[in-house]
Order: sequence, then structure tokens, then C-alpha cells
Amino acid sequence: MIHFVSKDHHIFKFSAKKDPALTLNPGKSVRLETMDCFSDQIQKPEDRLEEVDWDKINPATGPVYIAGSKKGDALKVTVEEIKINDQAVMLTGKDLGVLGHKLEGFHSKVLPIKGGKAVFDDKTAFAIDPMIGVIGVAPEDKEINCGTPDVHGGNMDTSLIRENAVVYLPVWVEGGLLAAGDLHAVMGDGEVCVSGAEVSGEIQLNVALVKELNLPTPLVENEQNLAVIYSHKSLDEAVTGAVEIMEELIKGKTGLSTAEIAMLLSAGGQVSISQVVDPLKTARCEIPKWILDNYGFSLY
Repeated sequence: MIHFVSKDHHIFKFSAKKDPALTLNPGKSVRLETMDCFSDQIQKPEDRLEEVDWDKINPATGPVYIAGSKKGDALKVTVEEIKINDQAVMLTGKDLGVLGHKLEGFHSKVLPIKGGKAVFDDKTAFAIDPMIGVIGVAPEDKEINCGTPDVHGGNMDTSLIRENAVVYLPVWVEGGLLAAGDLHAVMGDGEVCVSGAEVSGEIQLNVALVKELNLPTPLVENEQNLAVIYSHKSLDEAVTGAVEIMEELIKGKTGLSTAEIAMLLSAGGQVSISQVVDPLKTARCEIPKWILDNYGFSLY
């Protein structure tokens, strides 16, 4: 049985105060219906951007209470399917994104999705590569809006979070209170204009529970790599934090020295930018799993 949560059950803040839309037993799957990051307010080119309600940005469907999860545990969330609808929207404007200082007013574009491509104009169409922008749990002692990433996850805008990826989210409060949304039909690393090709749709997630993993920040795993995701006000600090957490994780699981790990990361790892446009910037440190396998690394 696949449980279902409609987009009517959504949040704009990750918070322990939110009532769950569903209780899910570990090992089960849930399907979340999602709005786009503008709460589906922009549907056609003539929709007036000046009338967008900016308090309704980055809705996440949920939250889902994961039975038996407690602080110190981790949710192992496998992205089983991402199904997107037939058009995406992009938006930028004055003071938005990296080039916002060069812009006046708001600018939007509706991208029809046809034949597996997001059609930008009559010259350019992007092969769709759906990913999840917002996925997270409730933080321990505060509320965090869905547009901001942090150690709870949230708006990490990390292109690795695609079908078949596994996201490990540290649990900070009982039940975890998992929510997700902000799908992109396609998005480049950085998300420099402040939006990817924003799209509504459905996500199917399988949620397992790893007891007492005590992660300090989210991880993402795919077939090839393991990545630490870390966010900070400064991109420099986000990069440093991601690398340091990866070093500590590998050292604790293998006994390799810091010098050896530094060299392995420098020769075989990758440091990448996820996004540079949210209130906190997000970086990731990735290492191929075949390297970790050489030293008997096991996450749990």
C-alpha cells in the first residue's frame, strides 16, 4: 500500500508545532502531491507577478510523522519516483538571484514540457531532469521557513536529489515531521536566477529509519557517490563545513588519518555548489563510493 498526502496538506515553515498530515511506519512509502515553489500562482505568461503572494513561496507537502523516530536517529528517504506536470515556470527580477542588481521589475517565463523537454523558446529546449528542491524535517528549537536550508534539510536545491537517490535526514524531534516539495523539471547548480524550471507534480518516497546515526547535517547517496550537504550564510563556510563533516564521517568509520582523508578527497572527491541564492548558501562534498569501499566504510 502506498500512502498519499495531497497538496492541501502543506507547510511554509518546518516546525515541531505542525500537526502531521499522516503517520507512516518505517519501511513504507508515501506519495506526496506538490505545488510548485510559487504555490501554482503563475499559470500563464500574462499572470501579473506584482500580484504574487510572496508569503506563499516554497510550500512543502506534509508533514509526515515517522513512527518510532527520535532525536539522534536518521530518516533514510529513497526517492522512488518524481512525476512532474506539463509546464514549468521560471521567475527572476530586481534584487533576486546573482544578477538581480542588474534587473528592474519582475520577469517570468512559462516553459511547456513536451516530449521529455522543457521548452525555453523556439531555439532552446532542456531535457528534463526532475529533482526535489525542498526536503527536510522539523528543526529542534525553532521554525525555519521552507525557503531556507539548514541542518534539518529544507531548501537545499541540490541537483543530486533525483529519482533513486537516498537522502539521509537527521531527526531533531520525535516523529521527524518529514515534508517535501519545490520540484524542478531541470535546474543548473547554483540556481543563479533564484528559480529553476519550477513545476508541480508528485513524489513517491520510501522512508526507512536508521537508529542513533547522529548525523550533523543531511547526506545524499546515489549509485556512484556519497555527499555531505551543508549550508551557511557564507559560501566559503558552506564549503569548509561540508568538507570538514565529510572528513569527520570518514575518519570515524575507517580510522584513516586526517592527512590521508584530505589527500583522498583532493584526488578523488568533488566540492560543488548546490545553490547561491537562498538565505543560506549550500555546498556539497562528494566522494565516490568505490573509494570508501576500499577502506571498509559503512555508514551504519
